[in-house]
Amino acid sequence: MKRSALLCTFALMTAPVQAQVNTAAPAAIAGAPATTVQTITVHGAALEHALEGDSADREVLVVLPPSYGRDKNRRYPVVYALHGYSIGARQWTGEIHVPQVIENAYAQGAQEMIFVFPDSKTAHNGSMYSSSATTGDFETFISRDLVAYIDAHYRTIARRESRGLIGHSMGGYGASRIGMKHADVFGALYLMSPCCLSARGMFGVTPEAMQAYAAMKSPADSSGLPWAQRGTLAAAAAWSPNPKNPPLYLDLPMADGKPREDVLAKWAANAPLSFVDQYIGQLRRYRAIAMDVGDKDGLKADTARLHDVLDSYGIANSFTIYEGDHTNRVAFRFQEQVVPFFSQHLASGKRP
Repeated sequence: MKRSALLCTFALMTAPVQAQVNTAAPAAIAGAPATTVQTITVHGAALEHALEGDSADREVLVVLPPSYGRDKNRRYPVVYALHGYSIGARQWTGEIHVPQVIENAYAQGAQEMIFVFPDSKTAHNGSMYSSSATTGDFETFISRDLVAYIDAHYRTIARRESRGLIGHSMGGYGASRIGMKHADVFGALYLMSPCCLSARGMFGVTPEAMQAYAAMKSPADSSGLPWAQRGTLAAAAAWSPNPKNPPLYLDLPMADGKPREDVLAKWAANAPLSFVDQYIGQLRRYRAIAMDVGDKDGLKADTARLHDVLDSYGIANSFTIYEGDHTNRVAFRFQEQVVPFFSQHLASGKRP
């Protein structure tokens, strides 16, 4: 089953989605140079003591370029790639057919890079890559802890001009949020079908859902809830945490059958279209910014709005609406657009 194009609402699907989407992929190129995929565990100091109980030790997939094992003196640019809601790094690399699409791109002339895929799945199926006492500070985990670990353990070019950040769907939200706030860490930015760019309202927060939440004894109980109801919990855990409200340690946007405007205001404050104007100076620092979205993807309008905002400030960025929905062309885009984009815009070798 295909994940909804409207991931930012977390409420338009009724069936649970747990596994990766079966997507088409470009044909393998004969003779493409082979990469090496490593699975490591990275401890996130920023994730310690999360009230929700999610582990601070995160699985990370690292794709090393073909020459890494034989050219011991060479250092490489790094691309950090963030997965979407309801899946982890393993499932997303399956959806985009890694490492095949990366190897194909190398065969077509892309420069060699290290690709890093961190797992940011949580008790409610997604961290939103946000900073929360309930889920942990995933924003800092990605921008500080993970980058520091990769730089310390791999032969990277450890400067912002040689680091790229990309994400799809919830990962696109994470890349936009982290990218705006941490241009001191990353030098090129790519958003694939980013979700949650605009403020989320009450849609899908029903009295029935509130009854289900009230019956929960721990965050782990969300595993039995419908996909949309888990999405609401993920949003609340990320954007309206409450250390004094066990067992879920979050505030929901409804109480006594009425909307809680204070909670909705917190959610709105975490929407990139709400805060992008505060980070224009940061966005100007990027060597390149790109966004894309399918013409049948419900996230198209918000992605176009973000593009228009950057245009209004004179910030160079590319924006593509391609033929496709939320997931069916992602592997092709990764090979044909994403890898070449970072190949072109990340610095390698001497400082330019």
